[in-house]
Amino acid sequence: MRPHKILMIKSHSMGIGDILRSSAAWRALKNQWPEVELHLLFLSKHEKYASENLIRAHHLLSSAHFITVRDKDPSVKQAKRKSFLQLFRESSQLIQHIQPDLIIDFEPHGLKSSLLTWTLGKIYKIQTLGVGQFPGRSLFYNLASVDFKQFANKNSLTLPMDYSNRDFVVLDALHIQRQNSPIELKPGDQAIQFKNELSLAYPQRKMWVGLNIGCATDGAEIRRPDLQQLALSMIELQHAMPHTLILTGAPFEAHINEEFKKILADMHMDMQQVLDFSGKTSIETLPGLIDSCDLFISSDSGPYHMAVALKKPTFAWFNFKEPAAQHQHPWVAGMVQPTPAEFIAGIQQLMSSQI
Repeated sequence: MRPHKILMIKSHSMGIGDILRSSAAWRALKNQWPEVELHLLFLSKHEKYASENLIRAHHLLSSAHFITVRDKDPSVKQAKRKSFLQLFRESSQLIQHIQPDLIIDFEPHGLKSSLLTWTLGKIYKIQTLGVGQFPGRSLFYNLASVDFKQFANKNSLTLPMDYSNRDFVVLDALHIQRQNSPIELKPGDQAIQFKNELSLAYPQRKMWVGLNIGCATDGAEIRRPDLQQLALSMIELQHAMPHTLILTGAPFEAHINEEFKKILADMHMDMQQVLDFSGKTSIETLPGLIDSCDLFISSDSGPYHMAVALKKPTFAWFNFKEPAAQHQHPWVAGMVQPTPAEFIAGIQQLMSSQI
């Protein structure tokens, strides 16, 4: 099998980090077949989600398409699921435009993506591949992989797996392995322009340390660091490693940064060394801001994964153990609720390993 065009079906979450985690698998496919076109079809619960523009411009994808599975946002009580016929019609238009010779269903659970893959494959005579996660599911595909447990045992991995490894379960059927391939992101034109403008605006800048506190979306608050503990750690870092602190965040996270700055000021931080960019970047320009930093510190949120994908020295602050959210690369470190001393030691070890 040597496909020329692959349609990759994904569902699950539209979070920036969740989708970027798939880029390791995209890279593995491109390594296997350098000339292959990769087209992403995402079955989304949210219309025009923020991450769409970032993923559409991803350098490993030939195209990315998002089909909503409901007629309204899920937060609307009256939101109804689209019928399978509606999803099929929209997907068919995409198939006719792209004309793939392989469809890969990356989703391990549920019937929606497997039934859609089976129907498209049968009608348009396209080879299909999916995850044999439970008995009978392999019947939906021409080729099916082992289930998650078998894959983990085969590769000496623990469950739950790193989210990037999850996409390699289905690729196991093609004998494509991850081989520690990292996730990837390249700054687009808007990000590069933003980074250049920063260089002009701050020509004499010293070391920049980015900090994303974030976690302001519903349900994400449990991943936000304790602001008092974080402030103590950042002040200690300022003493150990003088820098300008660059705060990032979406417009709806600006109030978190304001609270954090007040805590810093009360602890006698030199606030002239703090620049707040919350609400001043878009999903397209944020990679430029992250890439301008010498070190990026973040909660377990989208910008954390963006920094890792940009291969920026990245320190993740976790509130609890989350093996599936960790990245195992030399430019990444992370700790669970570190003390200031542990935080400084972790940062110093991370930065020394980059030399």
